[in-house]
Amino acid sequence: MKHILLLILFVTLTTTSIFAQDAVLKGFVYDVKSGEPVPFTNVYIKELETGAVTDLDGFYQIPKLKEGTYTIKITNVQYDSLIETVTIEKNQMLTKIFNIKEGAILDVVEINSNKTENLTDTKVSVIKLDKKDIYRVPNIGGEADIISALTITPGVVSSGDQGGQIYVRGGTPIQNKILLDGMTIYNPFHSIGFFSVFETELIKSAEIYTGGFGAKYGGRISSIMDITYKDGNTKKVSGLISASPFMGRAVLEVPLIKQKEEGERKTTGSFILSAKQSLIEWSSKALYPYVNKDSDDKGLPFRFTDIYGKFSFKTPTGSKFSFFGFYFGDRVNYQAIENLNWKSFGGGLNFILAPPKSKQLIKGHINFSNYSTTMKENLAQPDSSAIFGFDAGFDFTYYMAGSSQLDYGIVISGFKTDFKTYNKIGYPIVAENFSTEIAAYATYKLVKSIVVFEPGVRIQYYASYNKFFAEPRLSMKINAHESFRIKMAGGFYTQNFTSAVSDRNVTQLFYGFLSAPTDIQGKFTQKNGKEKDLSDQVGLQSAWHAVAGFEADIAKGFTMNLEGYYKWFNQLTNLNTNKIFPDNSANSQVDDLLKKDFIVESGEAWGIDLLLKYATKRINVWAAYSLAKVTRWDGFKEYATIYDRRHNCNLMFSYIAGKKMDWEFTIRWNFGSGMPFTQTAGVYQGVDFSGGVNTDVITNNPNYLEFLYGDINTGRLPDYHRMDISAKKIFRFKNDMQLDLQVSVTNVYNRKNIFYINRLTGEAVYQLPILPSLGCSFKF
Repeated sequence: MKHILLLILFVTLTTTSIFAQDAVLKGFVYDVKSGEPVPFTNVYIKELETGAVTDLDGFYQIPKLKEGTYTIKITNVQYDSLIETVTIEKNQMLTKIFNIKEGAILDVVEINSNKTENLTDTKVSVIKLDKKDIYRVPNIGGEADIISALTITPGVVSSGDQGGQIYVRGGTPIQNKILLDGMTIYNPFHSIGFFSVFETELIKSAEIYTGGFGAKYGGRISSIMDITYKDGNTKKVSGLISASPFMGRAVLEVPLIKQKEEGERKTTGSFILSAKQSLIEWSSKALYPYVNKDSDDKGLPFRFTDIYGKFSFKTPTGSKFSFFGFYFGDRVNYQAIENLNWKSFGGGLNFILAPPKSKQLIKGHINFSNYSTTMKENLAQPDSSAIFGFDAGFDFTYYMAGSSQLDYGIVISGFKTDFKTYNKIGYPIVAENFSTEIAAYATYKLVKSIVVFEPGVRIQYYASYNKFFAEPRLSMKINAHESFRIKMAGGFYTQNFTSAVSDRNVTQLFYGFLSAPTDIQGKFTQKNGKEKDLSDQVGLQSAWHAVAGFEADIAKGFTMNLEGYYKWFNQLTNLNTNKIFPDNSANSQVDDLLKKDFIVESGEAWGIDLLLKYATKRINVWAAYSLAKVTRWDGFKEYATIYDRRHNCNLMFSYIAGKKMDWEFTIRWNFGSGMPFTQTAGVYQGVDFSGGVNTDVITNNPNYLEFLYGDINTGRLPDYHRMDISAKKIFRFKNDMQLDLQVSVTNVYNRKNIFYINRLTGEAVYQLPILPSLGCSFKF
């Protein structure tokens, strides 16, 4: 560890010295009204016909400049353009802050504001969303949520209205990493599948990487969702209050140290507090009595609470410090389940350092997060799982000429997992573990002529297991034309965690974590027939990604993105559902597959994702289609996963009406082909051999039934499809106050989509029926 820190210090000092030979213009772009950073803004030097695009923190940097006077033009599709003149001296490191005003919405001619980013960023398998994108998707009761936007992303499969699980291009929920301001959120989705723990009003950016992500990200083998919250209003008190049959929520932003005058350079500070409380558990009994009408508890048995707070302080040069904390809780009573609940809490510190005399931007974080869950089925002992994790890291960025840059950093993490369950005879199975990880990464982005080339490597060391991995990553783009770009990416990925439930379960309501198990079989027969020796291995999971495709600007406001992908999960770990013997000396001759708690598998996922988008001043169209196949190999046979949805289609259309653009109408339709499940081949009376070989099977049979299962996941559930519509009326008042009234209908034609089937009774339990709702929100 000492040597790694010394290496980072050495590289930082030497790189600064090497690149400090020419003048540099750098700084931040802020919203003049709120003081918030404005990301993805073009900072353009007219005389040189070059410039830069601000990052999520509003930071830009233009190196390799000669002394002179330059005209700087600041442009963003949502803001008025700003033109200023700056004078730069020889070898000067000039920090310049720009404040821009929000302007009128541009029409289709100027709607493609990301041309610079399209040509200088590989953008492979990534969807970038902001708050306005999320509000545009039809939502429940006027309560916009990022989960609605996530589920229409190509390559993403949802478990539906209940359960709240997301599968991304062949990966399971535990193989997806969800970040909030750099902190891992272990369970971001509530049991009712409409809502997440995130507050939409606070979201500045959400980046969804469905595969082939760069070396900056690690610890998961399928996907990344990186959400960034805004810092808060530094000019005035603002906020939001909203209510619907589903929940009530409130957001408050308070300036702590105000920036009184436009352009004033001083330290500023702000405070954010948000809270959400579900209401559906009580309101549904009166408004939706037809839901669960045959159950003792009518209505929708969901309850959740989300609280988030954040302090932010910003210096005149753009350096920033943020302190935050959160609490998320969820509880539900399903039919046949007495209680399922989870809670999560955590907090931390983020900072950005922009030294005035340095070309580097330094980011850092220290945080912790805790998650625990329990599930108690009727007449059974409760299952429980908990994870506590801490994370500390530094990220360094050097900006070079022509949009090229060097990124590198280090991350230190620690995790404590605690898992407890009971087998069929009531015997407790307990697993506790503490593990540490150290990772370092480096990525170099070279922008040269029509090529963007971005190689990288992540060094991942699992200290508790003494396992070391070098994870190469590569992405590139060829700008064949300004409006047609070919792209590709790939890499190797590893992760520590294993799910606390079997991936073969039809439903996965219990969502827990386990550290990589050591109790695995000694040998694994691969799909090609060769045996793999696992005697010195632990259950760390790993995968290779390969992605290729193109993006095209077909017409003004009309874009197309097509990608084909392949993921090879060369090592997966799963709970061993075939275990029938204890793993002890008495059973030393028994095959490992019959006595180990976990088994090693492999898997493949391939598919094609298509996304068409059309946007004008009033019209927004989103059409996404995914063709996919996901399989697993357990050493004996290949089988489809429970989320192997062959076809998935999402269509969305929204229209803004009225002279004042104060009406918005949206419709969304989703179709998904049927998911696999294991069919019941037969039913027989249970047999109790507690008396050994002398048991009288005629007089000593127990009073319960056993099931004989068919081949795993060879059946298919019916197709899933659903239509949602919404209409919103906006009332705007003085002093930036606004009232929104929204009417929405979920599952308009009341489609009966299957959630699961009770094998004993044959009764089908369906997803949620038609749900009309009315919501309102007031912004100030």
